[in-house]
Amino acid sequence: MANERFDSIWSAIEDSPEQAENMRVRVELMQALHERVAFWELTQREAAARLNINQPRLNDLFKGKISKFSLDALVNMTSAARLPVGVCLLPASIDILSAIHYPIYVSSSE
Repeated sequence: MANERFDSIWSAIEDSPEQAENMRVRVELMQALHERVAFWELTQREAAARLNINQPRLNDLFKGKISKFSLDALVNMTSAARLPVGVCLLPASIDILSAIHYPIYVSSSE
């Protein structure tokens, strides 16, 4: 069995690059929501109401149950949390992990 090298944990466990990217974005949204809810310093019941979900669903978010959340659901929750969601498309040649920590800006004029 040969050693394989992957760009990310998601690339290693998902069947396609598309699925890996979907998981990466979902995790990013879940982490942002978790941080926002912690910042509120509310009970889980109050925080869930603010996100328009029930308390067991919020508990799933806190436990990191990624498979229970679609991108649509997470975007709806970030909207309810007043966390604006943006999309940044990067050229395929840019290492996504480096781009997350060190934003790269590409100018259209040379």
